[in-house]
Amino acid sequence: MGALRCLAPLVFLGTLLVLPHLLLAGTTRYYTFNVTMKKVTRLCKTRAIPTVNGKFPGPRILTREGDRVVVKVVNNVKQNVTIHWHGVRQLRTGWSDGPAYITQCPIQTGQSYVYNFTITGQRGTLFWHAHVSWLRATLYGPIIILPKAGVPYPFPKPYREVPILFGEWFNVDPEAIIAQALQTGGGPNVSDAYTINGLPGPLYNCSSRDTYKLKVQPGKWYLLRLINAALNDELFFSIANHTMTVVDVDAAYVKPFDTDVVLVTPGQTTNVLLHAKPDDGCPPATHLMLAHPFATGRVGTYDNTTVAAILEYAPAGHIKSRPLFRPTLPVFNDTVFAANYSAMLRSLANPDYPANVPRQVDRPFFFTVGLGTNPCPTYQGCNGPTNDTMFSASVNNVSFIMPTTALLKAHYDRKTASVYTSDFPAMPLMPFNYTGTPPNNTNVSNGTKVVVLAYNTSVEVVLQDTSIQGAESHPLHLHGFDFFVVGQGVGNYEPSKHPAEFNLMDPVQRNTVGVPAGGWVAIRFYADNPGVWFMHCHLEVHTSWGLKMAWVVNDGPLPDQKLMPPPSDLPKC
Repeated sequence: MGALRCLAPLVFLGTLLVLPHLLLAGTTRYYTFNVTMKKVTRLCKTRAIPTVNGKFPGPRILTREGDRVVVKVVNNVKQNVTIHWHGVRQLRTGWSDGPAYITQCPIQTGQSYVYNFTITGQRGTLFWHAHVSWLRATLYGPIIILPKAGVPYPFPKPYREVPILFGEWFNVDPEAIIAQALQTGGGPNVSDAYTINGLPGPLYNCSSRDTYKLKVQPGKWYLLRLINAALNDELFFSIANHTMTVVDVDAAYVKPFDTDVVLVTPGQTTNVLLHAKPDDGCPPATHLMLAHPFATGRVGTYDNTTVAAILEYAPAGHIKSRPLFRPTLPVFNDTVFAANYSAMLRSLANPDYPANVPRQVDRPFFFTVGLGTNPCPTYQGCNGPTNDTMFSASVNNVSFIMPTTALLKAHYDRKTASVYTSDFPAMPLMPFNYTGTPPNNTNVSNGTKVVVLAYNTSVEVVLQDTSIQGAESHPLHLHGFDFFVVGQGVGNYEPSKHPAEFNLMDPVQRNTVGVPAGGWVAIRFYADNPGVWFMHCHLEVHTSWGLKMAWVVNDGPLPDQKLMPPPSDLPKC
């Protein structure tokens, strides 16, 4: 027991030193993002990668609730580029949301575009990333949103705050990987390593020097801002002999709860508090911080490796002379842990941070999400589920075809006829046993279809996983809104039974939710943001295969309920 006594909860020193007195509220923050190529070496492999300002991961955006953020993005690489400010509400400023061909045409080589938006009603951690093809593999960075000046955190004030960004490293160009997969119809090659703050850590070959380290001081509170910027993998994260207290997800406070393991899907963020025990005379120890995938699908393979960072108590010493502790992570397909963890997430739902959950629903939707097939277009055969098919993905069996011009501009100009149609199905056109034996015909339909909503419509969407090509968890991200996760379950959703079990009191508020493998999740939101808003799986391979759609929210009657006019420097296709 004496040895265990010395394995206290944690604490840590970070690279982000926040000076709140320097951040006045309600001001404008100006940034310049120069997208350039930079040679980076990981796993003894050197390649040129797209970066922002030569940094990998990219620079942080540091702001407060209520601030205006202005970012000039200059494209100096050969690929088209856009930047998405993941999770930012973008109230009436859809032109700054960033997904290519949805809210803007890409920024072409040698061109620039100014993103201009205000942080409204959000505080916590979000992140930015490229939103063209797979460029976000290296183009990503944190968005740190502090509370308004003078407003405290609803939890103990941390001594330090540190962003922890999970990513994936590829020894070859990810653009070549997805291009080959789309051509052959098969699954793409997986990453060569996971990274923490851009570094793979000591468990990979030729990587011991590329290890992220946090030096921590006993007796202090620390805030870890966890961001999953990986392309294709949900991740379990744990710190040896330390308990974390979850206090915020997707820039919304939650009822605090303790956990040894955090599950974070691509597109999600989680803020956790760590409190180090005071120095009790125990010899300093080194604690591994580990992350590995939560993988439920059967299609193709996944990167089954583990990324490690090191947490060590001050004073610094020679690591090899210290005890080394390693945490235990759930097995890769632990769906029970995933369900139990998700059930612990609840909004604060108090007078300061109310949960404005729609109690009545104007427009109910039932969307199946999952994989499917398209016929192989060549006589040589494809690498899909069968020799004559290619992998595809869909929502309600509609695989989304990306337009060649931006949906938002077509909507604003009222010139939509040749760009998109408004007949996206509110429910599957051919119902089946969604989590049972899949139908014989797994081919999807293809189209650029949207749902049109009147301003301030109350919306409920039940997202149902399917067993086609294997049941699989899907992290669904909705642009332009936060939503409330009012229910989830295993198997097929039953409209006569499950709504009575919905949590309408304190459901968690998110922008990205994991649809359980072989199960369903129900979300609700008010369509109070005019514009065109993308919704898609944040597993990038599924997005590439078509698991995406868009919502068109019409203007409201009042001036502050209307989409702002497009900026003069809006890129052209």
